[in-house]
Amino acid sequence: MLDLSRVDRPVDGGSNQANAVVTYSPAFTLVPTYECFNRCSYCNFRVDPGQDRWLTLATAQARLENLWGQGVREILILSGEVHPASGRRSPLIQLIYDLCQLALDYGFIPHTNAGPLSRTEMELLRDVNGSMGLMLEQMRPDLPVHRRAPSKDPQVRLQQLVLAGELKIPFTTGLLLGIGETPQDWQDTLEAIAKIQHQYGHIQEVILQPHRPGQTQDYLGEAFLPEQLPAVIQLARDILPPEITIQIPPNLVADPQWLLGCLQAGARDLGGIVPKDEVNPDYSHLHLDQLQLLLADQGWQLQPRLAVYPAYDGWLASQVKQVVERHRRALTETEALS
Repeated sequence: MLDLSRVDRPVDGGSNQANAVVTYSPAFTLVPTYECFNRCSYCNFRVDPGQDRWLTLATAQARLENLWGQGVREILILSGEVHPASGRRSPLIQLIYDLCQLALDYGFIPHTNAGPLSRTEMELLRDVNGSMGLMLEQMRPDLPVHRRAPSKDPQVRLQQLVLAGELKIPFTTGLLLGIGETPQDWQDTLEAIAKIQHQYGHIQEVILQPHRPGQTQDYLGEAFLPEQLPAVIQLARDILPPEITIQIPPNLVADPQWLLGCLQAGARDLGGIVPKDEVNPDYSHLHLDQLQLLLADQGWQLQPRLAVYPAYDGWLASQVKQVVERHRRALTETEALS
């Protein structure tokens, strides 16, 4: 039985922390397509297959050009899923590759999350990504929210983490909380991630993402209670290897007290701070200045990071590594001036 007694109140978010660091990624999202053959009942992102106009390279180029000078370093390529057996699957993977290459050409670091991929697809995309990601969500195969979502089979997604490890791809995964699972499921999912990390050592971050209802979803479940989140973070910190950073999305933790409580419990990253959260479009991020003031008031330093952590730079394809090295130098110069 998991002990949830530690979540009855928020803790003082960091007044005893000696300039403790919390990181985030200055990011921008490109969506190749919103169409998806899965029908997760909590989804506020997807449209039906064939009902979306895919992003063009010309449109993507115009958006990237507008980002110059805005501090963006990561381009998140976030895509709906075309069925692996569809004749349109190969064109989608090629589009994702081309978008990543375009981002690199403009000096940004791509990070792709496009659902489960084959080994061949991952090998292709590895050459144009600083890191990649896929939410494991939960190891429960019988959750009603996934009844019409074949690629949410936990074993399919777990295999993706294994493939990423075998291919030496820096990776982000995570749990979706409040979709009908139990506390024991949290533990089982975290233990599955830890087991793979012990074998391959490629997981940079684990996201603990609380469900908050959106306007277009079918799922009638309530929002995950923020007062539960510190206990899940503490559980994750106990189970996961110490090199894995625990990430929480600040736009989904509305109460500043609980956001600070999450940091006190062991979260150290706030993920990509983007103009629009495409997965949770009803929940905007605080302006970066507001977030910095909130954290600084309790002794936390908010610092930008890259989409790939320094320990994994040696794994990167040559052209990706060159872009990453330029950003590392720029971050170092900025820190020296501050």
